Amino acid sequence: MGWREWVGLPALGVSHVKAKVDTGARTSALHAFDVTAFARDGESWVRFAIHPMQRDDTLVVQCAAPVADRRFVTSSGGHREKRYVIETELRVGEEEWTIELTLTNRDEMGFRMLIGRNAMNRRLVVDPSRSFQLTRRRTKRRNPFRKRASEEE
Repeated sequence: MGWREWVGLPALGVSHVKAKVDTGARTSALHAFDVTAFARDGESWVRFAIHPMQRDDTLVVQCAAPVADRRFVTSSGGHREKRYVIETELRVGEEEWTIELTLTNRDEMGFRMLIGRNAMNRRLVVDPSRSFQLTRRRTKRRNPFRKRASEEE
């Protein structure tokens, strides 16, 4: 896989999110906000919202998952934070498997999701010189500087 990939989180209702592949990070992380703990059938659950697309806060996906753990995670910047940990399915290309995912505010980060080495262990090999080797999300982007035919004089 490349240093960044389109991945899916099907159990959370997310078909595509651009993830940074980070072999230096132990745990995977997902940008989450409005994180609220609650009980369901005597078990601890967490409700949260995510913005799956980079630089787009208009798309919001509401999610809920059982809490697998709460643990302290130290970011690359040295900030230590206690995070909820959930287990969910990760889809990369045609493959799908369960990973642990911490919920945190990644608003200031370039990617909404980070895939850590625990999620990749014995499954993936990373080529840091490549991007999007396993999945490509086809999007049409209009060049904002190119005039449409109707705009031309």
